[in-house]
Amino acid sequence: MSNLKDALHIPDTQSERDERHLAIQHVGVRGVRYPMQLKLGAAELATVADWDLDVALPAEQKGTHMSRFVAWLESLEQAIDAAELRRQMGLMLGKLHATSGRIEARFPFFLRKRAPVSGVESLLEYQGRWIVEAKEGEVAVWAEAVVPVKSLCPCSKEISDYGAHNQRSHVTVRVELLRDIAWQELVRFAEDSASSEIWPMLKRADEKWVTERAYENPKFVEDLVRDVALRLNADARVGRYVVDVENFESIHAHSAVARIERA
Repeated sequence: MSNLKDALHIPDTQSERDERHLAIQHVGVRGVRYPMQLKLGAAELATVADWDLDVALPAEQKGTHMSRFVAWLESLEQAIDAAELRRQMGLMLGKLHATSGRIEARFPFFLRKRAPVSGVESLLEYQGRWIVEAKEGEVAVWAEAVVPVKSLCPCSKEISDYGAHNQRSHVTVRVELLRDIAWQELVRFAEDSASSEIWPMLKRADEKWVTERAYENPKFVEDLVRDVALRLNADARVGRYVVDVENFESIHAHSAVARIERA
């Protein structure tokens, strides 16, 4: 019987004491690909996320229990929004016996869009990211969306006898959520600020509308980033934010970029 007990006893070296007296601010796993149910307003979307998960490790503890991060992912049952992430951060820290940690999830999501004239519907892909940081009892939740839009150059329009160069742009909106903001609303901060939003599927009447809309609404990269920031400044649900705009220039081999941050 004693031999059986000895065979079943497996040493837990990660829980041993470490004598080097060096705390670790971040230790965990990176790039764990796992399913996620994303809350999209009143709806839910099944997607797949790349997860980075970590906690802080006290100086006296030798290691963390890496398998518990995956165990935490396995326990996710509710659709994810800001409120659920706050709750889940507490559960993850509890599993790891930690007081601070970080969750990051990168994922695609899709919104159904209706073309401006024909009304034809199609799905447009966006890139999303959740970032949750817990430290000293405070939890901050950030949502980020990368939104493709259209921009038309005001200078080109002004100096040309006809036409103006235009291009696709990416607007990256990362906001600290003081209250929940639906992904559809986060996307609108960018789309409503652009020369024109874009659609996956357009009929000829829609294409004419988009072309003329952009021509009547020219934006430098500086205009676009400022207009998004103004919309964020006016929303009481937004705390800190970062707005990045990249124009994939159609007449250059490089991009034009701009950023505004509110700390």
